Amino acid sequence: MTGSTEGRDHRHRPLAGRDPEEVHRAATPLELLYDLTFVVAFGTAANELAHYLAEQHTGAAVGGFCLAVVSVTWCWMNYSRFASAYDNDDWVFRVATMVQMVGVIVLALGLPDMFASVDRGEAIDVRVMVLGYVVMRLSMLFLWWLAGRNDPERAPAARKYIWTIGLAQLGWVALALLDLPVWLYFAIGLPLFVLELAGPVLAERRTPTPWHAHHIAERHGLLLLITLGEGVLGTVMAVNALVHGGHGWTFEAALLAVAGIGLTFGLWWMYFAVPWGDVLRRHRNRSRAWGLGHFLLFGSVAATGAGLHVAAYFVEGAAKLGRTETVLTVAIPVAIYILALYAIYWAFLRQRDSFHLLLLAGTAGVILLAVICAELGASTPWCLVVVMVAPAVTVVGFETKGHRHLTEALLSA
Repeated sequence: MTGSTEGRDHRHRPLAGRDPEEVHRAATPLELLYDLTFVVAFGTAANELAHYLAEQHTGAAVGGFCLAVVSVTWCWMNYSRFASAYDNDDWVFRVATMVQMVGVIVLALGLPDMFASVDRGEAIDVRVMVLGYVVMRLSMLFLWWLAGRNDPERAPAARKYIWTIGLAQLGWVALALLDLPVWLYFAIGLPLFVLELAGPVLAERRTPTPWHAHHIAERHGLLLLITLGEGVLGTVMAVNALVHGGHGWTFEAALLAVAGIGLTFGLWWMYFAVPWGDVLRRHRNRSRAWGLGHFLLFGSVAATGAGLHVAAYFVEGAAKLGRTETVLTVAIPVAIYILALYAIYWAFLRQRDSFHLLLLAGTAGVILLAVICAELGASTPWCLVVVMVAPAVTVVGFETKGHRHLTEALLSA
């Protein structure tokens, strides 16, 4: 296997596969640049979610957001796994990455039309969105073709990737051109997405690609940081709405800032409390659970940011939601995030720990308390301060006792 480069230039080199045990493997500047396009994609999806939630169009908001997050996240995961195994940093790989970045932007530009069509409930408009998605996937087809030529040992895996990705793209293009009703699009699209999911499972079964565990863990952590940025942005919008909406700098404005940043910080702390690189390295065969779980993590974090946007709309008086519904737009994605994180932990370490159940019960109690406070007429900032405590339950539990359980689980794995 080869390293990432064989010199300082970027001439074309074979995609021969990298060493999965390479020391000091880290995200490259190209990968960080690539991730910046996903700031736009997640931001657009979160903005649309917030807008439709504030208008009480819950079905369109949730349906459109799920389609957007799944599409964007799946392409990112596929590229990141391939780059972890084959990134040689030559000019061909760089240009193929740039093509994918163009695809991400085109997909993001198509999200407003998709959300609007889902809201109308008639023919779904995903033409621009599918165009961007197909551009990204065609780039992946090209890269897998190169890998199949240059890495004969894993050529069967490359061929399986090519066939499943190619067939799925034909299906997506056909669905986009048919102008199907929303329900029929989702009904037919589900088997196509299952085909996309089946590709890596079939390909990696007998001839697994040499992806790097710590590198993949770092890449997922970096994308989570990007989605957490939506929470920071939502906090700024909510505080700005309160301050410049005639209230000025008040105690409640300060509470809102503390709640938004504290919540974002708590979600960050929860995720990075676990050394995911070590866990992945020990349990490479469970990496698919890792990927599927991160659909929920990325989506729920972006949705939390959208919920804070909704709080901004509510403070401005521009939302049709009541106080309780506004608090739920933040509380529900936070609950999903926490449950998903525990589920990923259990799926990997398979450790039964009653202490975790106690922490989850405490978390549920905190979220329920926030909803009760909203029902009793407490101000939105105070309710969000209560929601902020939800991830803090796990953080405190981990720092006082849970870290010892994690160490024991890793030693016994």
